[in-house]
Amino acid sequence: MNKSILTSLGIIFLSLTMIAQEAYQPTTTRLFATKDGQELYLDDYDATPGSATTLDGKSKPTIVFMFGGGFITGTRNDKFYMPWFKKLNDAGYEVVSIDYRLGMKGVKTSGGVSSAKAFRKAAQIAAEDLFSATAYLIDHGDELGIDPNNLVTSGSSAGAIAVLEADWLLNNGRASEWLPEGFRYAGVMPFAGAIISVEGTPSYKTPPAPTAFFHGTDDKIVNYKQIHILKWGIFGSHRLARIFRKNGYSYNILRYNDHSHEIASTFVSTFPEQIRFLETNVIRGLNRIVDSEIDDPEIYKGDLPTTRKQLYNK
Repeated sequence: MNKSILTSLGIIFLSLTMIAQEAYQPTTTRLFATKDGQELYLDDYDATPGSATTLDGKSKPTIVFMFGGGFITGTRNDKFYMPWFKKLNDAGYEVVSIDYRLGMKGVKTSGGVSSAKAFRKAAQIAAEDLFSATAYLIDHGDELGIDPNNLVTSGSSAGAIAVLEADWLLNNGRASEWLPEGFRYAGVMPFAGAIISVEGTPSYKTPPAPTAFFHGTDDKIVNYKQIHILKWGIFGSHRLARIFRKNGYSYNILRYNDHSHEIASTFVSTFPEQIRFLETNVIRGLNRIVDSEIDDPEIYKGDLPTTRKQLYNK
């Protein structure tokens, strides 16, 4: 087969793939809240008919996803996420992708303390919107076919910060305005996430949900380790994993050596690790601790911002 034919076939395959991504549609879209004059929607993608939705007699959780974009941009239905949603659906997992308010959009900061306060507020309101979406799923779970007591939250970049922030607030008794007492998430899967604290190193009054951290060791946008000044800090996956290990909490951490913030977008390439975590730590409830350093030069780095200055055009 000559080179021109191979090239043509490649173009056809790419075109079909793009069409498939654009055509992938949710089962239903619901308005779950209106805040600050903004309507917030969720898209529900049912598990693929015929897929295995149970494991060892236990139902697989629903994945509640929060998109990335630095709290300034992003959409719940970006076609970039569709191949991952479909892989989850085909594996028997329902997916709910949600809106949240973009707290840094249009915010002018001069750096330093003002930027830190704005970023902290953006993370908090995103976590609150996750709580509102969760409350909607609790109230409407029967009609959506979702068990609200079997939800795994997941997010990319800003979304990863939001899901970690939410589970931290929840397990310190700070979600009672939105969620019933005793509610817990079944798991958390942040891709390049952190907790932003003004109270010093994060701690938990009740154990956090089993958590799978995915992070690049050279990430300068959402710090892999931590930035800590007095009681204010950004505590990344490395620091949070130390807290989890010290307290015997259930966690996996995948440390991608020599990678930056692109790990926030590695949904498809890290899929086997996600499934192992979901099946073992979440569904079977085993406290399987994984702490891996991964050298994988094939992970696409792309032409993405690598610092917060680049991201916010400062």
